[in-house]
Amino acid sequence: MRDIQAQKSSNLLKSITHPCFNGCGGKNTRIHLPVAPSCNIQCNYCLRKYECVNESRPGVCAQLLAPEEALERFLEARERLGKIDVAGIAGPGDALAEFDRVRQTFTLIRKADRGVVFCISTNGLLLPRYAADIAALGVSHVTVTVNAASPREGRRIYRYVQYGGENFTGAEGVGILLKNQYEGISRLRELGIITKVNIVMLKGINDAVIPEIVAKVKNAGADMTNIMQLIPVPGTIFEHIPMVSNAELTEARKQCEALLPQMYHCRQCRSDAVGTLEEDISFQFTAGKDCGKTERSVLEEENPADAEGDSGRETPPFFFAAASKNGIAVDQHFGRASAFYIYQYKNGKVEFIEKRDVSRYCRGRENCGHNAAEWHEEGLNGILETLEDCDGVIAMRIGEAPRRRLAERGIRFFMTYDYVTDAVKEFGKTFAGEMIHA
Repeated sequence: MRDIQAQKSSNLLKSITHPCFNGCGGKNTRIHLPVAPSCNIQCNYCLRKYECVNESRPGVCAQLLAPEEALERFLEARERLGKIDVAGIAGPGDALAEFDRVRQTFTLIRKADRGVVFCISTNGLLLPRYAADIAALGVSHVTVTVNAASPREGRRIYRYVQYGGENFTGAEGVGILLKNQYEGISRLRELGIITKVNIVMLKGINDAVIPEIVAKVKNAGADMTNIMQLIPVPGTIFEHIPMVSNAELTEARKQCEALLPQMYHCRQCRSDAVGTLEEDISFQFTAGKDCGKTERSVLEEENPADAEGDSGRETPPFFFAAASKNGIAVDQHFGRASAFYIYQYKNGKVEFIEKRDVSRYCRGRENCGHNAAEWHEEGLNGILETLEDCDGVIAMRIGEAPRRRLAERGIRFFMTYDYVTDAVKEFGKTFAGEMIHA
């Protein structure tokens, strides 16, 4: 027991430099190494894109890496940033579905860096099997995603569970998953590993049982929970389920804080994130990558004139506001942007107009008090007035309320993770093409 307590204490000290476990993120650096492509469950909100630079959410990366390539990425990132505090594996599939790749990656990195903290994210299905191996690798922190308290709501969340060479669906599959998740969390506690449980809050599906989930994972041995908003992804079963509001999310976190410490600063990062939570520089490692052809890109190749949006016809200029830290990449969430870069698109040409500073309308935990709704409304109104002459807004992500308010003013929203000029050109072509073919 003393050895377990000593290990737990040692791992708790490492939490100070882990941006997802230290309560504030801060300036600590982390790198996600996308070496785990396969997954053994199918969540109804998940669409894994193994090679996509244009989205920022879990399950997405610019390219899969072999363990040797992951080492090269780690060394390059360490050289650019000066240090890497945490090396993690968070997909784009499940870290334990192909554990040999995880083992090899961490073994290579440990030889190059004795001090870096190791962590993994997993759905927990294979956690009982690999918990001891995880500890042997020196992994000090594990995140397990648990979205159900029972098969009752779980069968609406998971399409299937692959276990022991078989596919299980419905209550049977969810029952296997939940049993292994709770057993795995208990095993991590016995090994002194710090455990965070992620919960995707799904409106009308599991939102009513969030406190029950938190209570159960606490009893199993979890150290903290992170309740997150759903990111509706086109092409998934849950693409039309609305996100819970910031107020609803905050209320759930505060209610559950009496049970376990809560994470308030999650960025729901990509599987190849690099840098701090506030400044992800993964874009510097993915420039030139391609998601693959879409229907529109094929159309553009077939009809280059239409691709420029004019087909010989003059179109009016379209104005876009891009949420960006520096005007180079679309690398900000709408609610966290302190500036928008205004660009004009006309007949295939992109021109920078100006930078407009705004007051962020989402500042995290410090604006979660009783007057949060009023403050958010005031902040959102200020941003809307600043962008009222724009045709479109481009950001990494946006909440349901600001998206609706933009639509009421006739302003469209585009979600991407791309160079600003490339994004403006892409969406400018969309506007021009719609006008020509109207």
